[in-house]
Amino acid sequence: MAVHSLLQYLGSCSLLCLAAGLFALLYFLSSSKKSVCNLPPGPRPLPVIGNLNVVDLKKPFQSLTELSKIYGSVFTVHFGPRKVVVLAGYETIKDALLNHAEEFGERAEIPIFRKMTQGNGIAFSHGEMWKTMRRFTLSTLRDFGMGKRTLETRILEEVNSLIKYFESYHGEWKPFDTKMILNNAVSNVICSILFGERFEYDDPVFLTLLKLINQNTKLLVYVQKCQLTVKLVLQLYNFYPSLGFLSGASKTVLQNILELNAFLQKLFQEHKEELNENDLTGFVDAFLVKQKQKPHTAFSNGNLMFSTLDLFAAGTETTSTTVRWGLLLMMKYPEIQKMNHVIEPGELPKLEDRKKMPYTEAVIHEIQRFANIVPMGVSRSTPRNVNFQGYVIPKGTEIIPLLTSALNDELHWKTPHQFNPSHFLDANGNFIRREAFIPFSIGRRACLGEGLARMELFLFFSGLLRRFVFQPPPGVEKSDLDLTADVGFTLTPMPHLVCAVPCE
Repeated sequence: MAVHSLLQYLGSCSLLCLAAGLFALLYFLSSSKKSVCNLPPGPRPLPVIGNLNVVDLKKPFQSLTELSKIYGSVFTVHFGPRKVVVLAGYETIKDALLNHAEEFGERAEIPIFRKMTQGNGIAFSHGEMWKTMRRFTLSTLRDFGMGKRTLETRILEEVNSLIKYFESYHGEWKPFDTKMILNNAVSNVICSILFGERFEYDDPVFLTLLKLINQNTKLLVYVQKCQLTVKLVLQLYNFYPSLGFLSGASKTVLQNILELNAFLQKLFQEHKEELNENDLTGFVDAFLVKQKQKPHTAFSNGNLMFSTLDLFAAGTETTSTTVRWGLLLMMKYPEIQKMNHVIEPGELPKLEDRKKMPYTEAVIHEIQRFANIVPMGVSRSTPRNVNFQGYVIPKGTEIIPLLTSALNDELHWKTPHQFNPSHFLDANGNFIRREAFIPFSIGRRACLGEGLARMELFLFFSGLLRRFVFQPPPGVEKSDLDLTADVGFTLTPMPHLVCAVPCE
C-alpha cells in the first residue's frame, strides 16, 4: 500500500514537472528570439507569466493605467509570453492612430477570435479582405438609411414600442430591470438594417438569435471572479495558444458559433429564395447580390455570416449599455433630469432638435465619457516595424489604445472622475465638442457604426426622458445606487431596478 501511494505521488510529481518543463520551454522559445528593437519601457517580465503578476485580470484597464504613471505614455507589458505595447493619454493615442494611421492600422491577432472567425467579417479581418468588407459595409449602411430620415423613423418607432413597455410597469409601483428590454429594442434597429424587418420582443426567432449571441458575449468577457472559470481559461488560451490542453476551453464558444451559423444560414436561405434585386430589404440582401455578381471573392458565406454577426453585436451591446448607464445616472443625479425641454408636449425629439437641446447633447456625451464602456478599445497591430516617439515597435506587435486614459485625461477634463455635463458646455450653455472624447476610437479602425450609435443614443435617451422621470425603487436612496462597473467585454452597470414614472 505504501509503495502504491509512493508511486502515485511520484507520478503526480512527474506530471507537475512535465507541465513546468513545458511552460519553461515555451517561455524559452518565445523569449529566445532576441529583438534588436528599442522597445518602450515596462515592468520586467517573469518567466512564463510575463507581467501577469502586476496586471489584475479582473480590471486590466486599471492596472495598465497605474503602470502608465510609472513607465510613461508608451510602455510594454507582457501577457504571458506575448508582448503588448500600451498607448496612454489622448495626445499619444492621437499621434499613433491618426498621425501614424497606417503603422497602427492592423487588427491584432487574438487566438480565440481567429479560431472563431477564420479571418472573416469586419472586426477581426485583415488586409484587403478588411478593406473590401469595410467599404462595402459603409456604403450599404448609408444605402439603408444611416444618417437619413428613413432610419430616424425606424428608431422612433422602436422608441415608441419601448415607451409602451415602460408604461406597462405603472411608474413607481413596479420596478423593473432595463437590461433585456433595452438590448432587444436597440437590436431591433440593427435588425431592420440587416434583415429589413424588426421583431416583436417575444418573437422566438429574435429571442433565439439574442440568446446565442449573449451566451458568447458572456463567455468572451474578462475575468469577473478570482477562481479559474471558463472565462479565465479563455484568456489563458489567448496568452498561451500553444498549450493544446487549454484549447478545450474554447469548445463552448465554438459550439455556440456552430449553432449561430446553422441558425443564420436558415435566415440567409429565406432571403435567397425571396431575393428581388430591384427591391433589396437590407444588408443581407445587398451582400447576396454581390455574392452572385462576384463569386469566389471576398463575398463568401463566411464573410456574410461574420459581417452580419459583427454588425449585430456592435449595433447592440455598446448602445444599449450606454442607455442603461444613462438611466442609472439620471436616478443618481435627479437634478439633471430637469432639463429645459423644447419639444411640444406629446411629441418625441427628432434629430433636427439636437441643435436646440445643447444640455441634452452634453449629458449624452458625458454619459459616454463617464461610463467608459470600452476602456481598452479593441487591440491594433503593427503591420511592419514602426518608429514611434523614439522607440522601435516590431512588426506584429499587439497595440492597446487605452481609451480610458483619454476619456479621463486630466489635461483635457476639468473633473475627469466625476459625472459633469459641463465638460461639454461653454460659458453660455452652448454645446462644445472635445477632441479627447473618443469612445468610438479614432483612425482607420474606428467604429464604423458611430453615426448610427449617435443617432440612437440621442433619440432613445431624449425620447425616454421626454416621457418619464426615472427614480430608484421605493426604499432605495439615490446615495445607495452603485456606479461601480461590472467588468465584462464592456463595462456595464451592476444589476439594478428602475422606476419609470410618467411625466406630468
